[in-house]
Formats: sequence, structure tokens, C-alpha cells
Amino acid sequence: MAEAVRHDKTARQLRLLSDALDSGRLGPVRRLVNTLSPAEIGNLLESLPPGKRSVVWGLVDPEDDGEVLVHVGEEVRESLIADMDEDELVAAASDLDIDDLADLVEDLPDTVIEEVLKSMDRENRERLEQVLSYEEGTAGRLMNPDVVTVRADTTVDVVLRYLRLRGELPDHTDHLYVVNRRHHLIGWVALQDLVTHDPGTPINRLIDDDLTAINVNEPADAVARKFSDHDWISAPVVDESNVLLGRITIDDVVDIIREQAEHQALSAAGLDEDEDLFSPVWRATRRRMLWLGINLATAFLAASVVGQFEETIHALTALAVLMPIVAGMGGNAGTQVLALMVRGLALGQVGASNIRTLLWKESRVALLNGLGLGLVLALVVLLWFHDLGLSLVIAIALTCNLLFAALAGVLVPVTLKRMGYDPALASSIFLTTVTDVMGFFTFLGLATVLLLR
Repeated sequence: MAEAVRHDKTARQLRLLSDALDSGRLGPVRRLVNTLSPAEIGNLLESLPPGKRSVVWGLVDPEDDGEVLVHVGEEVRESLIADMDEDELVAAASDLDIDDLADLVEDLPDTVIEEVLKSMDRENRERLEQVLSYEEGTAGRLMNPDVVTVRADTTVDVVLRYLRLRGELPDHTDHLYVVNRRHHLIGWVALQDLVTHDPGTPINRLIDDDLTAINVNEPADAVARKFSDHDWISAPVVDESNVLLGRITIDDVVDIIREQAEHQALSAAGLDEDEDLFSPVWRATRRRMLWLGINLATAFLAASVVGQFEETIHALTALAVLMPIVAGMGGNAGTQVLALMVRGLALGQVGASNIRTLLWKESRVALLNGLGLGLVLALVVLLWFHDLGLSLVIAIALTCNLLFAALAGVLVPVTLKRMGYDPALASSIFLTTVTDVMGFFTFLGLATVLLLR
């Protein structure tokens, strides 16, 4: 429900923007744009064609430029950066937190990166270099080194006076981290405990040492799962020696979840989640050509199977009418299983310990669906073609193909995962090949054996 409301809001904002731009009235556009959050502005920019996007980008408050750049895809970001001069880019980058700057800095021109580093103090420059030293897609790359730490041998009153002296806290701060002299993480203290306990209370009495810290090399998807499992707002990041390096906050995790959802949805069609909706025609053509070429090759494989039964089809023309039903039903059934498996693999719910159980379960589901739908299809074919043998053949073929689809839906993504490939990207093409080839082979093969003898 909330997602639908958000989409309706975006569509309404886009319509208002387009109407104002078409009329040449930039005042209403500026007012509308600057009432939005950076994430909302980024979403709108991605929804606009290049000409209108450039106009709207020029109306964004410069203080929001950096945040907006972080919230758009790489291809759109590239086009926006191209419209900015060096001083604008330096100012935009300087306003960002370290973790957001780490996401943006590698897309900036070298001269801008140099200026950004020069504008930073030594501590923040070292923090940025530390974050950039970790691999993309790990907790180290997601973390913000800006953390508030306290010592266990102080009191609530001392900590509160320290916080007042700081004047402000990093966004999404719900805990303070307790460390020893060597900066090893001991535990954390909730802010609510600090304001509800007597000022003389020792910090070591308030420490929660049951926390699960995140290892700096932990993959981003595992980080997202931990936040989901524990309902965290923030979590500490440590190295192998339990030295506190930084923290990850819920806003970063929401971005991970969104990116994973986009990746799964677009990768299944062979697309990049960072592709601009309005990317140049030649660039989009070149990107999609490889995927379509692979599909063409598999289509020839399915066609070659059909070609082996040319005489059968010539003798029974009804087979040509009914073939797509068997292959199509298998493809749809396999896609259902595939979607569950890809999600299960992404969430860490599928592994060697439960593959056999999943295979057995999906095989039984496919068998029951095949028998039920096969009976319905057989009755339809009997009424249509008045051929009992043909009805029997298509019922058996449909049941067999649903079984093949179930097996492929489970085994293909698991196998690709074990081989180090992204199951979301490559599974669908193999699944379609299996259901098309086996659907045609089973249906035409049974027809050849049972109806032409």
C-alpha cells in the first residue's frame, strides 16, 4: 500500500513538472523541486528525458547536489556530472558524509578528486581512504567511520557533558559504542539509557554486550539480513581484531535492499539496474544485443528439436497448434519456482542441506499441477479435435514438462551460484531452454510413438 502511494506521488510530481516545463514557467518547477528530498529529486530526474532533466538539474539547490548524485544510477549520475563545472562538483562532494562520498568519488574527474581531498582535513581524508580501501559490496565500503565512542570507566554525567560539548550527533545515532584504550569494541549503550538513569551511574552498568558486530569484510547482502533479523537502526563494524572501525545505519541498508530488488528484476531480463531509462539508442541497443543473441541461439536449439519431428507435424497438423501450450505452461511453472529459488539464495535460505527437500517438494507440486491441468487440457483438446489419443498425449506431455520445469527451476540457479555466477542474471535463459526443448521433445515424441503407429 505504501509503495503504491509513493508511486502515485512520483507520477503526480512528474506530471506537474512536465506541464510546467512545457509551459516554460521555471518558477513553479524550482519551488516544486526544492520541496522534495534529495532521494525524491533523484527519482524524478531519472524519470525525465535528457532535455528536461538538464533544466531541472540546474534548478536544484546546490546544497542538495551531492545527496542527489548519490541517489541516482551510475549512468544518470554520469550525465549530471557532465553538466557541472569543477567548483560545483567540489562543493557538492564536500557536503557529503564519508560513506556517501566513497560512493561518489570514483565517478568524479581526477582533478575534482584532488580538489576534494585537498579541501578535507587530515582525519576525514584518512577516513575516506580507509573506506575506499575495502572491496565494493562489503561492510567496509558501506560504513561511516564517524562514530561516537565512550569509555566504560566513566559515568552517565560525564558522557552527557561530552555530548553537549560535541553539539551534534551523527544521523541515526541510537547507541554510543564503548571501547577500551586500544579501541576494541566492548559493547554499546543506548541513548535512552543515558537520559533515564541517574547521572552518577557508571557506564559499565549500562553496557549491552550481547550485540553482534559486523565484520568489515562481510558482504552487503549479509549486512542487510542482519539488520532485518535484529531490527537495527545502526550497527558497529569491526576488523578481525575487534577494533571498532565505523558503523552502518539503516538508510544505507534500505539502499542495499532497493538495489537488490532492482538487480533481481532487471537482471532476469539481461539489463543493468544502473541503466538510464532514457539512455541513447545505440548504447541501449549494444547492451541488449548480447542477451538477445543468446536467446536467439537457444531458440534455434528449440527449433532444431521441432525440426526432428517435421513428418509428425505434417501428418498431424493439430500438433503445431498445441505445441506452444506445453512449452508455455512449462516456462510459466518454471519461472514460479525460479523466483522462489533466486529469492531464497539471496536471503541465504537455500543451501546444500535443503536442496533435496526442495526438489522433492517442487516435484510433487509439479506432478499435482500437471495432473490437474493435464486433465483440463485433455478435455479441451478432446472437444476441439475429437481425438482421444491426442488428448492423452498432450496431458502426459504437459505433466512431464512441468516436472522438468520444477527440476530446472531448483537446480539451475543453485548450480550457477556454486559456479560463481549470478543466478538472477543467467537462470531464466537456461530455464526457458529446458522447458522449450523438453516440452517440444516430449509432446512431439509421444505423438510420434503413440499416434503414428
